[in-house]
Amino acid sequence: MSSHLLVFLLSATTATTVLAQESALEVSLAGIQHDRGSLRVGLYSDPKTFRKEAQAVAIQQVPASAGTVTVSFGALPPGRYAIMVYDDEDGNGELNRRFGMFPTEGYGLSNNPTVSGPPAFADSAFEVAAGAGTARISIDLRY
Repeated sequence: MSSHLLVFLLSATTATTVLAQESALEVSLAGIQHDRGSLRVGLYSDPKTFRKEAQAVAIQQVPASAGTVTVSFGALPPGRYAIMVYDDEDGNGELNRRFGMFPTEGYGLSNNPTVSGPPAFADSAFEVAAGAGTARISIDLRY
């Protein structure tokens, strides 16, 4: 019986340690121009998959609302992340582009970098520290 208790206590300690290292992320999306469609917020941890929504760590989708909207991601392990958000005005599940390059719907990136061409993970990357509680960032949408 004591061996079962020891295994239980070790498991509980390991789970508590892992949970203590995870943090939440609160993302404030500012500059939303209207209430059409929905905001799709992709969280990425790998430069190779940045902007590939199907390979995001997590996706949040919330109704668009003029002004500022906040979304949250919970239980994130410590690490380096980047976010791309877009206002899916027509509900087709993708960022519409003119000539395949120029966004025709509102979009934003973590760190609010100025970009010409496809945005890079490094320009949008930020750190989520272990056990930091809730990290907060703000992204300005551009239309």
